[in-house]
Amino acid sequence: MRTPILLLLIVVAMIAPPLHSADALAHDNDVASLRVGVFPRRPTAETRRMMQPLVAHLSRQLQMPVTLFTPPDYPSFWRAIEQNRYDLVHYNQYHYVRAHKTLGHRLVARNEEQGSNQIRASVLVRNDSPIHTLDQLRGRKIMFGGGRGAMVSYILAVDLLREAGLDDGDYIAQFALNPPQAVTAMYFGQADAASSGRIALTSDTFTPQIGDSAQLREIAKSAAIPQLPWAVRADVPTTLQRRITRALVGLSDTPSGSPILHQLQLTAFATAVDADYDNVRAVVARILGEQY
Repeated sequence: MRTPILLLLIVVAMIAPPLHSADALAHDNDVASLRVGVFPRRPTAETRRMMQPLVAHLSRQLQMPVTLFTPPDYPSFWRAIEQNRYDLVHYNQYHYVRAHKTLGHRLVARNEEQGSNQIRASVLVRNDSPIHTLDQLRGRKIMFGGGRGAMVSYILAVDLLREAGLDDGDYIAQFALNPPQAVTAMYFGQADAASSGRIALTSDTFTPQIGDSAQLREIAKSAAIPQLPWAVRADVPTTLQRRITRALVGLSDTPSGSPILHQLQLTAFATAVDADYDNVRAVVARILGEQY
């Protein structure tokens, strides 16, 4: 009587899927799809165009559907984070340290742009502007992109202004929807200066309405902070978190990854740990009075 039972067990073992296959991991952890939220660094249509090849890559690597979400502004983006609408999130450094502290988000990678895994804020003027120093911005209009939650184009830029002796009220703060629009608005005369990441100086596609980045001049730049992070929400399984990291970081190791990175205007994805963002926490505490 034991032989049929033994044969049945052998047959079941042969047809069962491997315990460590992608399908098994997804099933065991009840993860059927991945929702990716991307912050409004750029206009929505541009973000979607840039991200589509990456979304397709993640879907292939993770063997599950991947859906992209690109909210138009910072408030709606943060509301979606608080409501746990995204499983994988690409956000600015302020959003990350806040989400890590309050919601338990965990890092998977950070951008590498133009060969650097750090980023700086830049205060820009037109190339023909008579303004050459931050002190000359007293009483003048400065255009910030993305609102007071924008890490580079507001928080880091304000930190730079305060180091130069310009406090709130010493200049007129105005806001555009995102950093490219802030720089473009300044260029066409709506402000005397604008703040952005330094990518505005090195990429003609960042501000297509200006076209030639040589039309812009930097009058000050901030200290460096880590590049823009990617993280998963608290309840994403660790196994899936690691597979996402491998899928992102591995792009720079394969020929098929090169066009995806080019579309994203990245040179690579780099690994990251939470302590990398401690200097971000210090800046946020100085400017916003928030402890993360």
